[in-house]
Order: sequence, then structure tokens, then C-alpha cells
Amino acid sequence: MQADTSPSAHLHEHRDGDAHYQHYTVQRSQSVLAWSLALTLGFAVVEVVTGFMSNSLALISDAGHMVTDAAALGLALLAQIIAKRPPSARHSFGFGRAEALAAFVNSLVLLLLVGWITYEAISRFTHPEQVHGATVFVVAALGLVINLVLAWMLSRGDSNMNTRAALVNVLGDLLGSVAALVSGAVIYYTGWMQIDPLLSLFVALLILKSTVGVLRESYHFLMGGVPEQIDYVKVGADLERLDGICSVHDLHVWDMSPGQPALIGHVEITDLAHWPDILHNIKAMLLEKHGIDHITLQAEVAARAKP
Repeated sequence: MQADTSPSAHLHEHRDGDAHYQHYTVQRSQSVLAWSLALTLGFAVVEVVTGFMSNSLALISDAGHMVTDAAALGLALLAQIIAKRPPSARHSFGFGRAEALAAFVNSLVLLLLVGWITYEAISRFTHPEQVHGATVFVVAALGLVINLVLAWMLSRGDSNMNTRAALVNVLGDLLGSVAALVSGAVIYYTGWMQIDPLLSLFVALLILKSTVGVLRESYHFLMGGVPEQIDYVKVGADLERLDGICSVHDLHVWDMSPGQPALIGHVEITDLAHWPDILHNIKAMLLEKHGIDHITLQAEVAARAKP
């Protein structure tokens, strides 16, 4: 990657002793998401057509989920491309939040899909519709193979919030393919049409459970919440236990981008002459105990020395 020669480049520069995090993710490869998108989009077309031809809600719901997956993977791919852009004069933190935003939007779309599947399933319990079981079985079997390949590809790719959201979508599709497979077999051999909406509801509940987890995680990040792995109160207590520190206030801890925690605050110390040594101890402690590398602290002379 070429060096940033923009007028603001030196303002974003990290020097010796600063955090190692650079606000962008040049190391991530988009090949996994790109191949996943191509496979998903291709099979989505097949499922949409055959789903309506066979009149199977299980297959239609799986087809709808595949279409949603294609959009989700496309959004995830776009977010990773955006996240690789370095900080600029107008975006000093970089574009790492694009991945969390994509995960949040994907989760909202999945919630809408779950609502539609539930509505259709309830309608079909009272008014069963004829379903072509053999067609459903063949297409669902093909879908199951494709979704297994997609899940394997995504599980071996970069682990981040955005990829996990895409993986949740694909796992939901995998469950949908299994449900459609069972539905097609039961209808073909027994003629019991209610199995179709019943399994659709089961898949919808499983998708809902996974979606809520990703939605909660991405929402917490976008709202600047304290990272799940960090105990905010303990961070403050550990800081105040260091020699030379009387108290800590205006303390904030959040993720600058997923997996990259940052901390800012005010530290009251007994003697400003000792600040370089105190800051060195603070950095070492926060990195070792809490995994926080990006630190900005303001030293202040305490009104009274710590006992």
C-alpha cells in the first residue's frame, strides 16, 4: 500500500511509544466474501424460481434468505473495502465502523425476513396450500451443499463482526435448506402439507436467536459501549492503585473499531515531574491486564496527595 501523502498524514502518524493500531485494516482479504457472494447470488436465483414453481413456503423462505444473504455479503464486502481506507482530514478515526454498521443493517433486514416467514407460516396453518415435494427436495439438497461450502469458506476467513454477521446469515440458510429438505421428503411420501409452515417457523426462530446476538453486539459498538471483555470499573480501580496517582476521572473506554479498544481520561497525580514514569506504568498495566493499547490521558496536579 502506498504511503499516505495527504496534508493530514502527519497528524494521523503513530510514532514510537504510540498505539500499534493504525485505524484501518490493510491485511484483510476480500476473496472469501467475493466468492461467497457469487455462489449465494447464483443459487438465490435458482431457489426463487423453483420456490414459487413448487409453492413451498419452506423453499420460498430459504430463497428469500438467500437473496438477503447476497445483499448482506455484498454489504459486508463493501464495508471491508471501505474499512481499508486510511484516516483522512474529515474522518480522523478511519472507516473501521463501516463493518459494524454493515452487520447492524444486515441484522435488521434478517428481522424483517423472520417476520415475513412467521406471517406466511401462520396463514398456511389455517389455509394449507399444495406443495410439490419432489422439486423442493432436489433444490433443497443442492442448497444444502452450497451452504455447507459457504459456511466452511466464511469460517476460515478473517474473524470480525462483519464476517460473523455474514456467517450467521449463511448458517440460517443452511438450517433453511435442511428444513426444506425434510419438508419436501415428508410431503412427497405422506402428503402432510402442514410440515412446510411448521419447519419454516422452526428455522425462523433459530435465525432470530442468532440475529439478535449480532444485532446486540453491533448496536453496542455503534453506541460507543465499553467492550464486552473489559471491566470499566476495574480499569479505573487498577489505575488508581498505581504509585503516584491520586484519582482518575472523566474516564471513557470504547472500541475505535471492532477489537481495537481505546481509553481517554484525566489522571490526578502528586507531582507532574513524575508523569513520564507514571505514564509508562499506566501503558504497561493497561496493555497487560486489559488489552488496551490506544491511550490518551491528561495529567493534573491533585489538590491533595494520595495517603
